[in-house]
Amino acid sequence: MHNDIHTKVTNRLKRIEGQVRGLQKMVGEKKYCIDIITQSSAIRNALASVEDLMLQNHLSQHVAHQMKHGKEAQAAEEILKVYKLKRK
Repeated sequence: MHNDIHTKVTNRLKRIEGQVRGLQKMVGEKKYCIDIITQSSAIRNALASVEDLMLQNHLSQHVAHQMKHGKEAQAAEEILKVYKLKRK
């Protein structure tokens, strides 16, 4: 994994961890439903950004390596798999 992406992903996951703890606290304290939904949405968006970074890393490292070493079919299969996951 590229060092800059590793750092970004690690930092975002730590932030998400704090957001989840905050969400648990909000539920425990029976906070207003819309506030809980808003926080939950923020967590989902933060996780999506982690996925985007991981995809960027995978494409720039692994898929590029596969393409350079005659494994185009494997690269295409992985790209399609991720595409299908992201559509859900």
